[in-house]
Amino acid sequence: MAKLTSICVYCGANEGGNPEHRMAAVRFGEMMAAQGIRLVFGGGRVGLMGVIADAVMAGGGEVVGIIPEHLHDIEVGHKGLTELHVVDSMHTRKQLMFDLSDAFVVLPGGLGTLDETFEIITWRQLGLHDKPVILVNNDGYWQPFKALVQHVIDNGFARASSADLFTIVETTSDIIPTIKAAPEPQIVPKSAVL
Repeated sequence: MAKLTSICVYCGANEGGNPEHRMAAVRFGEMMAAQGIRLVFGGGRVGLMGVIADAVMAGGGEVVGIIPEHLHDIEVGHKGLTELHVVDSMHTRKQLMFDLSDAFVVLPGGLGTLDETFEIITWRQLGLHDKPVILVNNDGYWQPFKALVQHVIDNGFARASSADLFTIVETTSDIIPTIKAAPEPQIVPKSAVL
């Protein structure tokens, strides 16, 4: 990609049980701030979401959070962001996160993170976008995801090329070089994906 200004990061509203996941979020947030790349995320101040937002802001970077009104209290919307958008629904949240981002990075997370990951990969499969999707296999976290996708392919429910819709990297230091090495998106995103 010639120009990388904004990355959407999907990750957990919890920190999980492995402290390495927290450290990966901090490291990536620091890298984004150092390179002047804006963070677009789910808007919460808790979990890995809050960790990466705090790391970007501590480094002087810009952070845009998007949170649905009904989750604002549960995920405790982050008040110290460059921008916080409180929206009417999960669908609006996902669309705005998509619209504001040049690429997507997936750190460890739970069911919501899985939902966002599968949806953004499916949008790419359907030709709605051609932006890079990167999963960070921190401490082997995304190995089961990779195995599941391969299982779907092996059973004839997806083409072999489906595995090319996303890239798995092993460390946070691999993320930005992988995105920058990706070809320029060839698909003009639809204005209303949902």
